[in-house]
Amino acid sequence: MDLDVFVTAHRPEWDRLDHLLRRGRSLTGAEADELVALYQRTATHLSLIQSSTPDPILTARLTQLVARARSTVTGTRRSTWRDAVRFLTAGFPAAVYRSRNWWIPTAVLSTLLAAIIGWWIGTHPEVQSSIAAPEELRQLTRPGGEYETYYSSHPAASFAAQVWTNNAQAAAMCLTLGAFLCIPVILILFVNVLNVGVGIGLMSSAGRLDVFLGLILPHGLLELTAVFVAAGTGLRLGWTVIDPGPLSRRTALAQQGRAAIGMAIGLALVLFVSGVIEGFVTPSGLPTWARITIGIAAELAFLAYVYVLGGRAARTGDTGDVETADRSAEVPAAA
Repeated sequence: MDLDVFVTAHRPEWDRLDHLLRRGRSLTGAEADELVALYQRTATHLSLIQSSTPDPILTARLTQLVARARSTVTGTRRSTWRDAVRFLTAGFPAAVYRSRNWWIPTAVLSTLLAAIIGWWIGTHPEVQSSIAAPEELRQLTRPGGEYETYYSSHPAASFAAQVWTNNAQAAAMCLTLGAFLCIPVILILFVNVLNVGVGIGLMSSAGRLDVFLGLILPHGLLELTAVFVAAGTGLRLGWTVIDPGPLSRRTALAQQGRAAIGMAIGLALVLFVSGVIEGFVTPSGLPTWARITIGIAAELAFLAYVYVLGGRAARTGDTGDVETADRSAEVPAAA
């Protein structure tokens, strides 16, 4: 495409669109219809220029022009409580449900890897000695040792807040760093799996695996599920970079990225619940069976929330993406 000829042919339309936008609310009905038509044509022009002969200055001008026109055509919309309710009852669970083919295998493989690491450490004394000195290991695993006192080392409220902040940051990193070809997500996930595996191995070697599971299961079921969901979604985002499917890579990444941001907000709420359990239930004086029952109940409630509300919303077409009116303008792709 000859860029100079293209610009000469269509500049009057762009100038006319700019003129109509400057008129604001004083447009007649015919002029408003003209503005919409010019907006659509200019969006197509922008797509053609970006795909064939990208010119930074011209692209910047048309991008700004299309954005202004879209704002005028669609108007602005303020978020309301109805948006929050819709997000919690449809958007977020639908996004989790639709990504289940990513986070369920992630959860299964991670759990198996943690079990293998735990077995390897627990059955190989030489591996244990490479982790820490024998006296240090005894301090970790003995009754009243560091593995047990960790959950009561700080006041419950501050401990819950600290745990929630750390876990929410890890989940957000999985969701946002997935675009880097999945590699950061795999590293973050492996660190979490390794920590669990080391705990299993050391406590089982000391004959206290039941104590360790009694401490980690009440909050760990929900907490690790949230981490697996974040990791699976991050991996899905990274795979979109490699294989965007029928959409353009930019459009596919935008859709997955918007859904991932929503997931970060939703998972922060889920991790808040697990943090409360970890801060107030795990170190409590409740019997082990009661603490584990609370953890199982929280996990089952989350899964029901995802599969009932999320499945229903997904079947009606909800993807977890923002409303159409809140999305950036998507221009047609050049053939």
